[in-house]
Amino acid sequence: MPREIVKHAVKTALIMIAFAIVGTTMLAYVYEMTKTPIAESEAKARMTLFRQIVPDDMHDNPLLEDMIEIPPDELLGNRTASHVYRARLAGEPMAVILEAIAPDGYSGDIKLLVAIRVDGTISGVRVLAHKETPGLGDYIDITHSPWIKQFDGHSLSSRAAELWKVKKDGGQFDYMAGATITPRAVVKAVHKVLEYFEIHRESLFAVEVTESEPVAAAGAAK
Repeated sequence: MPREIVKHAVKTALIMIAFAIVGTTMLAYVYEMTKTPIAESEAKARMTLFRQIVPDDMHDNPLLEDMIEIPPDELLGNRTASHVYRARLAGEPMAVILEAIAPDGYSGDIKLLVAIRVDGTISGVRVLAHKETPGLGDYIDITHSPWIKQFDGHSLSSRAAELWKVKKDGGQFDYMAGATITPRAVVKAVHKVLEYFEIHRESLFAVEVTESEPVAAAGAAK
């Protein structure tokens, strides 16, 4: 191979390596510069939802800090570990906020936040993320409709298990004509979250959050 071709190939390779190094350095710099503002923005958005389902007068502890990690559970619909946020007032347990997924929405997963008081009644439910049809199935979102508020105050004992369905299926929950799949999935998921809470009620508050181990596993054993 002629020397000129070798020199050209080496020069090209060195230029490409230099570009890769510069590009990687720039990406790392941008990530470091933006990760804190992004995290703060996400925390602010989450707290906005938290306040809707666990009002400030229900707790005096920082919800985002009093958090534990729990393993995936079929009742929560989570395929990976999820978080539980605990609300306390004067040191006494008041409520938990559980992350859950309704996997059978019309357009896929519907991510939920379900707040349950220590007595087992629902303090509130909010949709964290979804891909339901705009103008049809998206009425589960509080920004589009108050539909989601009909869970407030209910518990496992407030109605029979067979009534935790939309009215079309013989249950007691309202739905919008032409969009039954979406609410059906949410009602089913919320009921399962209540079942999970009933099983793990004690352990959810028993796990302590420490500086050395800020995220602990609760409910690992059933």
